[in-house]
Amino acid sequence: MEALAFCHFLRGQLRKIDSVKDARTFIDAEADKAAAFANPADEMVRRMGRRANAQRRGGELDAIGFRILDERLASITAIQAGCERIAGTPLPFAYTLLVHRTAYIVCLLLPIGLISTTGWATPLFMALIAYTFFGLDALSEELEDPFGTEANDLALDGLCRVCEMSVFEALGETPPKMLPAEKFYFS
Repeated sequence: MEALAFCHFLRGQLRKIDSVKDARTFIDAEADKAAAFANPADEMVRRMGRRANAQRRGGELDAIGFRILDERLASITAIQAGCERIAGTPLPFAYTLLVHRTAYIVCLLLPIGLISTTGWATPLFMALIAYTFFGLDALSEELEDPFGTEANDLALDGLCRVCEMSVFEALGETPPKMLPAEKFYFS
């Protein structure tokens, strides 16, 4: 169940929200102890590692099984670090500014160069080019915070629920229902 608490703590860190209540569902009062750490998700990975090591020492887990679990925990840690890096690295203002200004400059100056070759079709070509450039400009703003709760952000709640379903099925228990899709649109 530490793995499910890890999912919820990581979701909370990436969205900058309190996820102790969700983690408490799986690890009870231990969630409050884990939340006291600067990085609760990392604490959950360390707890899973200590648990696997204790099982190895107790003879419940052989060396190969321990190695596989250790590699999986290392992979989880790498994924967590990557997500935290993405969340903590804002899109540089210079990039946003460059895309924005380039879109306007191209849309203002390109018709002058196209008019002699495309004639009356210049507005059509410019509409396609402008749509592409301003779409890239809007896309850069949309991708700036992929872990938020706005439309088209990553569905972290749904991803946590998929993890819950997988763990419950692996334990032979009844999994929770899938969350309905919300807050997304195709633009």
